[in-house]
Amino acid sequence: MPRSPLDRREFLKQLSVATSLLAWSSGCQRLSRRGVGQRPNELSADVVIIGGGVGGCAAALSAARGGLRVIMTEETDWIGGQLTQQAVPPDENQWVETIGATSSYQALRRAIRDHYRRHFPLTDRARANTRLNPGSCWVSRIGAEPRVMLAVLEDTLAPYVANGRLRILRRHRAVRADVHGDRVRVISVRDTETGHELSLHAPYFVDATERGDLLPMTGTEYVVGAESQAMTGEPHAKSEYQPDNVQGFTMCFAMDYLRGEDHAIERPAHYASWRDKRLVADDGQSYRMLSFDEPANKRIGFSPDARNGYWSYRRVLDRDLFVPGAFASDVTLVNWGQNDYSFGTVIDVSDATAARHIADAKALSLSLLYWLQTEAPRPDGGAGWKGLRLRPDIVGTTDGFAMHPYIRESRRILAETTVLEQHVTTESRMRDTGLAEKTVRAMRYDDAVGIGHYSMDLHLTTRGDRGRYGSTLPFQIPLGALIPRRMENLLPAAKNLGVTHLTNGCYRLHPIEWNIGESVGALVAFCHQRNTMPRAVRHNSLQLRDYQSQLIREGIPLAWPRDLPA
Repeated sequence: MPRSPLDRREFLKQLSVATSLLAWSSGCQRLSRRGVGQRPNELSADVVIIGGGVGGCAAALSAARGGLRVIMTEETDWIGGQLTQQAVPPDENQWVETIGATSSYQALRRAIRDHYRRHFPLTDRARANTRLNPGSCWVSRIGAEPRVMLAVLEDTLAPYVANGRLRILRRHRAVRADVHGDRVRVISVRDTETGHELSLHAPYFVDATERGDLLPMTGTEYVVGAESQAMTGEPHAKSEYQPDNVQGFTMCFAMDYLRGEDHAIERPAHYASWRDKRLVADDGQSYRMLSFDEPANKRIGFSPDARNGYWSYRRVLDRDLFVPGAFASDVTLVNWGQNDYSFGTVIDVSDATAARHIADAKALSLSLLYWLQTEAPRPDGGAGWKGLRLRPDIVGTTDGFAMHPYIRESRRILAETTVLEQHVTTESRMRDTGLAEKTVRAMRYDDAVGIGHYSMDLHLTTRGDRGRYGSTLPFQIPLGALIPRRMENLLPAAKNLGVTHLTNGCYRLHPIEWNIGESVGALVAFCHQRNTMPRAVRHNSLQLRDYQSQLIREGIPLAWPRDLPA
């Protein structure tokens, strides 16, 4: 301490100078973090990704891997989209374990299996299985709990969060866009808890939302619903454009089964109306919605006692794979035709209307659970399994439903290339090429940025359509389907690429969405390095070749081999 008044005055003077320097230094650091000249409610990056689903995470990983500063937003508490907050085990192609996905997607699947090996009491046999399927489900080769999927995704992105290349804004929703001509300049997002808004600046923006939310917000041209034959020339397109005809969405939930216990919920308010609602199936007959009466459903059946049928369909934890006593029950996710909600759309409607449909979809799912607990016919002639129990902890919510609806169909950009039914179905390609089924291939794209395969499968739509519109051939993802016809710096990274109502049915699955996002992230990094724009890359043969070579180096296959593995 200073010993005299003079010393004290000098001490206070020096302290004041030091405090001012410290404040100035801290201010410079804050400006450096925000970007010089930015206000506290502004952030900037090399690319802003709106939506933290499967495609958004892949885009963020790829862009950060390419050296870019990335901001990714997510409306809920969980990143991961279909894999996590929507509680949907991955729908994949039959070659996914070997050649049917990008290297990073396959690494993600290996990491999920390794997570179980490290942290769960697996049996020796399960632990040794290189293709471990924790749920032994039959919809996928790797059914796993949403929380495990989340943990692995967080781990995958963690290095880039730690080094500052990736910033994730959870519980933030896009509310406004500043667009100048054909370029997006700013996307404003709002914290859904505090209401605080942030303006996000970047030279490139990616729409990885589940419904293509940035398209109307930015004035980007798009289509929604079922196109007409005049629009696409597709054999199964409608005679007239039906913008309100979209695939239903689902409020998924998790449940287990404790035999001998009573976990029956209170009878839902509108249970009878949901139970007695009838739908027309593919055979032209009508069946009760909450039943297994429809022939395909009857063949599958349901029995938590026998642990088969729909019980094991999307099962994410098979207790037999773990040491005895580790788990009292299997855990299964319910995403069935019986709780597909096709009685209204959440696209291009008011927030109030969307919220009402989501509430009704939850009521439908809750009614399905109650029906299973109390009225569903059992093989022994009884009714219901009261031991079925809702598992909110599995999906990270208090009401037991997934955090977000499982959205199958989005707004779709009007793209430089639109993938049509006649580009991918076996029937159309055989007719157009004159080749036999064993030799015919899907449309070849010189600007391919990835691959995929799935049947052209459409769930029940808001106008009552349902069905598989022909088998598809292993196909490619063209870069042209990722380039809007007019907007220069906005790219899709989910189900909002240049596909149709029909081909969305085969391009909407987990590994394909991941591939789309990963290729978009790599494209933005390439454009940043070359000081060019996405459209220019596609139309410059040298740049396109260099970009595709980069994708190959990063483990993204651009074409299927002629001879596929058995």
